[in-house]
Parts: sequence; structure tokens; C-alpha cells
Amino acid sequence: MITLQDARRVIAAAEEKAGQVGQPMNIAIVDAGGNLVAHVRMDGAWVGSIDISINKAFTSRAFDISTKQLGENAQPGGQFYGIHASNNGRIMIFAGGIPLTKEGKVVGAIGVSGGSGEQDQQVAQAGADAF
Repeated sequence: MITLQDARRVIAAAEEKAGQVGQPMNIAIVDAGGNLVAHVRMDGAWVGSIDISINKAFTSRAFDISTKQLGENAQPGGQFYGIHASNNGRIMIFAGGIPLTKEGKVVGAIGVSGGSGEQDQQVAQAGADAF
């Protein structure tokens, strides 16, 4: 289970990393059911990335895989090619979504959007590491 306190701790770590990379981000945390627990839009973060961050978190939890890994396997000829069209278009196949695990079990996910794929991944990883 991910509590609001857990989500706030993860978001705080992600916000700190976003500050270090100099890019305001949208950061979303979902629970084991893929339901939003908490979201923050840092000052100056793109409004268009709100939905993307939430959907990156949902995608990571829905498939228990990082969106970066899913994206690598969703290219033409890949085993998950076309997956982005499933789930009414909620599936994100670019970096920034990471499952959150406790005692080896996925209990939620973080989704980050607002920078380059590399920046989103770094910020999401910092949040996941704080979990």
C-alpha cells in the first residue's frame, strides 16, 4: 500500500532532483490499483504534462514495468508494438514512469513529465529511490 505520506516523500525527492536538473516537472504517484494518490505540478511545469505524468504512473503500474523499458519494446517489430493504442490511449511509451516496490511486490508507481526523456527518467528514479 502507498500512503499519502509515502507519496509526499517520493514527490519531495523527485522535486529535489528536478531542481538539480533545472527543469520543473509534473510528478504523479498511483497506488496498486493505478489510482492517483498524489500529484504536484511544480511552478513553471507544462500544463500539457499533467495528464502525461499521471498516465506514465498508470502505465508503469498497469504493466509493472518502467515506461522506458516498455517503450524500448514497443518499437516497430518489438513484442509490444502498438500497445500505446490500448487502454483508451492511456499507455505512455516514453521514459519517466517507474513501478514502486515494497518487499519485492509492486504497490504503485511514479510518473514524471515535463523535460526530456532522460530528465524525466532521472527525476522519476530519484523519487522511486526515496520510496
